[in-house]
Amino acid sequence: MRRLAVRGAAGDAGEVAAPAADSTDCARGRHPSPRRLIDLCAIWDPGVFLPAVGWKRASGFARRRLNEAETLNSVREAQLELLEAARPRGPGSRERGPVLRMARQQQPPPWVHAAFLLCLLSLSGAIEIPMDPSIQNELSQPPTITKQSVKDHIVDPRDNILIECEAKGNPAPSFHWTRNSRFFNIAKDPRVSMRRRSGTLVIDFRSGGRPEEYEGEYQCFARNKFGTALSNRIRLQVSKSPLWPKENLDPVVVQEGAPLTLQCNPPPGLPSPVIFWMSSSMEPITQDKRVSQGHNGDLYFSNVMLQDMQTDYSCNARFHFTHTIQQKNAFTLKVLTNNPYNDSSLRNHPDIYSARGVAERTPSFMYPQGTASSQMVLRGMDLVLECIASGVPTPDIAWYKKGGDLPSDKAKFENFNKALRITNVSEEDSGEYFCLASNKMGSIRHTISVRVKAAPYWLDEPKNLILAPGEDGRLVCRANGNPKPTVQWMVNGEPLQSAPPNPNREVAGDTIIFRDTQISSRAVYQCNTSNEHGYLLANAFVSVLDVPPRMLSPRNQLIRVILYNRTRLDCPFFGSPIPTLRWFKNGQGSNLDGGNYHVYENGSLEIKMIRKEDQGIYTCVATNILGKAENQVRLEVKDPTRIYRMPEDQVAKRGTTVQLECRVKHDPSLKLTVSWLKDDEPLYIGNRMKKEDDSLTIFGVAERDQGSYTCVASTELDQDLAKAYLTVLADQATPTNRLAALPKGRPDRPRDLELTDLAERSVRLTWIPGDDNNSPITDYVVQFEEDQFQPGVWHDHSKFPGSVNSAVLQLSPYVNYQFRVIAINEVGSSHPSLPSERYRTSGAPPESNPADVKGEGTRKNNMEITWTPMNATSAFGPNLRYIVKWRRRETRETWNNVTVWGSRYVVGQTPVYVPYEIRVQAENDFGKGPEPDTVIGYSGEDYPRAAPTDVKIRVLNSTAISLQWNRVYPDTVQGQLREYRAYYWRESSLLKNLWVSQKRQQASFPGDRPRGVVSRLFPYSNYKLEMVVVNGRGDGPRSETKEFTTPEGVPSAPRRFRVRQPNLETINLEWDHPEHPNGILIGYTLKYVAFNGTKLGKQIVENFSPNQTKFTMQRADPVSRYRFTLSARTQVGSGEAATEESPAPPNEAYTNNQADIATQGWFIGLMCAIALLVLILLIVCFIKRSRGGKYPVREKKDVPLGPEDPKEEDGSFDYSDEDNKPLQGSQTSLDGTIKQQESDDSLVDYGEGGEGQFNEDGSFIGQYTVKKDKEETEGNESSEATSPVNAIYSLA
Repeated sequence: MRRLAVRGAAGDAGEVAAPAADSTDCARGRHPSPRRLIDLCAIWDPGVFLPAVGWKRASGFARRRLNEAETLNSVREAQLELLEAARPRGPGSRERGPVLRMARQQQPPPWVHAAFLLCLLSLSGAIEIPMDPSIQNELSQPPTITKQSVKDHIVDPRDNILIECEAKGNPAPSFHWTRNSRFFNIAKDPRVSMRRRSGTLVIDFRSGGRPEEYEGEYQCFARNKFGTALSNRIRLQVSKSPLWPKENLDPVVVQEGAPLTLQCNPPPGLPSPVIFWMSSSMEPITQDKRVSQGHNGDLYFSNVMLQDMQTDYSCNARFHFTHTIQQKNAFTLKVLTNNPYNDSSLRNHPDIYSARGVAERTPSFMYPQGTASSQMVLRGMDLVLECIASGVPTPDIAWYKKGGDLPSDKAKFENFNKALRITNVSEEDSGEYFCLASNKMGSIRHTISVRVKAAPYWLDEPKNLILAPGEDGRLVCRANGNPKPTVQWMVNGEPLQSAPPNPNREVAGDTIIFRDTQISSRAVYQCNTSNEHGYLLANAFVSVLDVPPRMLSPRNQLIRVILYNRTRLDCPFFGSPIPTLRWFKNGQGSNLDGGNYHVYENGSLEIKMIRKEDQGIYTCVATNILGKAENQVRLEVKDPTRIYRMPEDQVAKRGTTVQLECRVKHDPSLKLTVSWLKDDEPLYIGNRMKKEDDSLTIFGVAERDQGSYTCVASTELDQDLAKAYLTVLADQATPTNRLAALPKGRPDRPRDLELTDLAERSVRLTWIPGDDNNSPITDYVVQFEEDQFQPGVWHDHSKFPGSVNSAVLQLSPYVNYQFRVIAINEVGSSHPSLPSERYRTSGAPPESNPADVKGEGTRKNNMEITWTPMNATSAFGPNLRYIVKWRRRETRETWNNVTVWGSRYVVGQTPVYVPYEIRVQAENDFGKGPEPDTVIGYSGEDYPRAAPTDVKIRVLNSTAISLQWNRVYPDTVQGQLREYRAYYWRESSLLKNLWVSQKRQQASFPGDRPRGVVSRLFPYSNYKLEMVVVNGRGDGPRSETKEFTTPEGVPSAPRRFRVRQPNLETINLEWDHPEHPNGILIGYTLKYVAFNGTKLGKQIVENFSPNQTKFTMQRADPVSRYRFTLSARTQVGSGEAATEESPAPPNEAYTNNQADIATQGWFIGLMCAIALLVLILLIVCFIKRSRGGKYPVREKKDVPLGPEDPKEEDGSFDYSDEDNKPLQGSQTSLDGTIKQQESDDSLVDYGEGGEGQFNEDGSFIGQYTVKKDKEETEGNESSEATSPVNAIYSLA
């Protein structure tokens, strides 16, 4: 069942130090309901502090105290009275009980006075309403303001005005407003409206109107039939951004080295504008410790230099609401100097003032004037102290506080140490501060007296009070301030003095007491506390409820729990008066409380150890005078999940099959899931593995299978796991004898375990070994299990050689032992034997104390003492507990002690980081353990209070600096000094327009050391650095910011170095400038060398200007490749080089031969010869075709030339005019056909028949057959002109 959110969780919340209670009244008392703040109260009975005394007892005490005059302010007198006591009320009890008396002669310790005062002040607590919406919506409730505008409400004149006021209540409240303490009639003003179901005012100016007409003080009233709640008095103001008055400013004439103040005097705005200085061209004015802007907006020159007149100076005011910037006319400077030449080289001169002839002078203050001043600040605000001094050289400013240190956690130096800001000022920050301005000519100081005043702030803000009829309560309104604020009470928005009299209400200063409240007492009370610096207004309603008991959780819930575990049954409820809650089992029997049951304050029932007989139906019944309500919880007890046959360690050969057993016993009503892990990671079941319900089989074991295997058996309520290790052996040689060839296996389990020689601290265990399965047993492992601390868990007790089967076991006191034995051979471990009978040893005091005792602070005001708890074999008896003692080491005060049942204890209210002597002693019901050793622990650390001083920087090279500082005093570290740490960041580069990252970096210097080296810096850059000291809590305050400049260095490698080869004659190189120039580039150096395989040519060096990023090289050798090395140079030298090689062709040999083949003479001649031969061959072919048509060339005589024969594969050449295209010299007949101009001659005419052999030039021999179509032949018989081809043939 879900626990009620408004209840505190009871149980293991930690140990608390308190005096031991020996009073029977405390033992009989029950913890009250946490729904009442009175539960924080306590009553001092002779020698015993009784926590959680009930409401009736406290309310009776209050009743007696309120009848006595002037005694409300005396807590000690209250302790000396008789208290009318009632039995401490759990939820709802109202029965009277015995009277407790206070022994006048016995004075309680001082902490009781504070606790008792808290008791009196907490009477205002009452019933808390649960957040259940069904209850919230049903109960009547006076109004409560939930949202309102800020007290000083500044609005933008360009927007509509919105004044917020939201409230809740039941019934929903109605709203009205006052303006300047008079009723504000919204209906009469068409611009003003109120949002629906809200009190928020909306003033609309879309149709005209001036927002200034609505300025004033507004207050919202939310009302329903149970009372009226008020908002704060909201002061509405319209933002203003007036224009700067026009003025003509004459040039400011000043002598070089003299101080100067340029006044801003911005126009008054609402809110005040943000001031900054720029030139008329909108360039920001560079500020440093010589030139800086003051808190009032003026620009101060500690001394004017000639370079200051290179620009003009304009004051700018930025107004927040209108988002406008107004610029004042610019000042121009005219600097009179003895050295009119503004040589820029002098700017870095170590003594620029003497170099320019400026006289040195001692410091004097420009702001504030004189030697002393005063300043007032309100508590919680920021205090800003400022000192600006003139002088030559420019003075340094340092800040101090008389009689103490600056608050390191709140102090911050600004404006180049000219301003000290202390955030969130409190009364202890008042006092005298002084700033010291110094240069080499002298020093002066100015003292500022700081007074801290305070607007009212809450000590006890009144809270809503919900009571049952007839109950008592109180509203407390306590505030502090400087001067002391006054308190005024109101009810429903009216002064309490003018309200109707109420006999049940009494006002006692800042407290209103209610007695015997009734339904008619409901109202909303306002407490207004004010002084000259401000006011606080709080609403708190008094509501009287009579509500029958109600259950807040679902009905008839089912809770399932594992046997022997601890569980808690929740029963959240609500009612007024607060109901009494009782638990019953199976609808009968008495109230469950005590023994195995414990009922907590919030109504939860805890069962300390679940047994089978605890299963059943539990009923919780809540009762008050208006009725009762009940709910039921069904509890089911389930058997635990246990692995009774665990996987055993195995040794297997590669390629064999291994089976890991995992047999589980679980509750059959729960779903069981068995999974496997390998080396504590989920096991992937591949095709070589088979997972069954009770085993895992691995086929063909490989080396990767070696490792630990864990069987995890889990249900939705619990889980158990067991682990075994698999070792995989490599293949071994074939056995040389018959016995070695026998298969080996794990030994069988030992059997017939017997306990003999029973003694108080020992017993003899005997067993019968199992079969060794052809592998001798090497060891026996004896394990034990005890049923008190870890039932069902087996632990290793001892190990014996494989040659024994009986051993004497040494035992610990007060352990109910049960033993089993495991046999081991080279193959693996046997299954565990069946358990022996149990044997319980008698108890005794502990013989040892817990180990690993430590004392460390988790907060700055505590120390947590921890230790490793003792196990079952070292407890030696029931109710093992620990006596924790501690005391300050240096004071040698008496020991503090407390008894703890867990493994930690927190000591509170300790000083910061002081050593303590700690002792932790074990104790059980038979007595205490030996006297413990003393361990030194430390309370919590706080942040360091001081920063390293006199930080000096020495530049070692372009990338490293040396640091030296003054170490902080040990008492300011407030902890263990871990290290000094330098935070540094790159402010800018000395190169113009080069963006740099300003990410903070750090360098650590462990230990208490005064020097260190910071490396890996960027050359040619401006850096800033701060030092802190670090302890275990964190960083301390930061030191003064130091600036330094790194000299020029060598650049990084040029970026994107690219080599391209557009042809075989040239190579193009391109690159980009280095990412980190590290100085002013003076050029690039290119080195390149030709290489061909292992042969290297002469290295050539080229130098380029810093702006050149391209280079084209003419190749001297078309075959070789080139290796290029490019680096950038500064005045310091060459930087990192980028190396590239010219592209390599796909085939090196082919490329080298092919490089310029198209331009070689032999290649051109060869191509011409081939062209001539082709031309002759074509002419011959034309002649052959004109005389014989087709001349197929075959390899075989009797294979005819088919129309689909390939022309290239069978050696035939077809010169026929198959496409009917006219050749040159052909004629066209009248019918449009083309007549081929062929010769009528054939080889037959020359006496070479159709199959005669023809050997033309020895290149081929073939058969020339002539196929003539009859129609084609007839066409060729016509008279035609002689073909030029025939003429050529006749010549041949």
